[in-house]
Amino acid sequence: MTLPPVGFIGLGTMGRGMALNLVKAAEAVYVFDPAPEAMKLLTDAGAIACASPAEVTEKTATIVLCVPDAPQVRDVIFGPGGNGPKGIVEAGRGGITVLDATTMVRDKAIAIHEEAAEKGVAYWDCPISGLPRRAADGTLTIMFGGTKEAYEAALPVLSACGRDILHCGPAGAGQAMKGLNNVIYDINIAAFCELLPLAVKAGMEVGVLEKLVLTGSSRSFASEHFVPKILGGDFTGDFPMQAAFKDIVNVRQMAAEVGGETPLADAMTAIYEKALAAGFGDGPKSSIVKLYEAALGVEFRRPDKE
Repeated sequence: MTLPPVGFIGLGTMGRGMALNLVKAAEAVYVFDPAPEAMKLLTDAGAIACASPAEVTEKTATIVLCVPDAPQVRDVIFGPGGNGPKGIVEAGRGGITVLDATTMVRDKAIAIHEEAAEKGVAYWDCPISGLPRRAADGTLTIMFGGTKEAYEAALPVLSACGRDILHCGPAGAGQAMKGLNNVIYDINIAAFCELLPLAVKAGMEVGVLEKLVLTGSSRSFASEHFVPKILGGDFTGDFPMQAAFKDIVNVRQMAAEVGGETPLADAMTAIYEKALAAGFGDGPKSSIVKLYEAALGVEFRRPDKE
């Protein structure tokens, strides 16, 4: 079934793959991004460029967002003010649904949901998980926060971008679930970043360690993605550590609300913060390994990368 026209705002690393999949599935996709080169990639594939979020809103009632964080979401929905591109609510059109794939702190998503509702816009958080390759092949996991009715209405659009579309609860619940997912992921990354340099220092062979963490019971999505990149000395192309810290904030807030103890997550957070303090915030989470390599005087790399 061909989808009716859809809007897409935010054509970065994850957004471009999602938007390209919607181009294949919808009658038309109207796109906006402040970067002309990002727009060109989509228009070359058949999308229709717009000059602002307001213009996207004039063309379609369903708009997907994928931007860096809450401030950019607020600019897209309510307008940045001044001479910036007009926001969604400034189009003055009713019946608009915004499906926001951006990751942010949960209470900010709830605040946007409430403020958008006052302006006649239905805003639902639906953050994504799966890295760029799964955005490109349309197999993301998407965590929806909103009513059951809104979830069911959004399913056709979100199913063009993802494989597992989870209804997590009311508005804000998608962000809570994304934080939980990513903190589990972060714990996994911190574990192999800590232990693999230790194993090298103890005299274990790099090639055997690689085989172990990619085939043994320690194998995971995190190890499959990051261990080959660490071995190749590749610390580029992934989401930066500093920008991902909001996942930790979400879990901290949940723990505080229910009075829960999170000693393992707390230990991971301390390691994460140490890596940020060491200047690795612009790099990927795998940069944590450099802390332990420096402390032990070894590197977990293939021999030709040493």
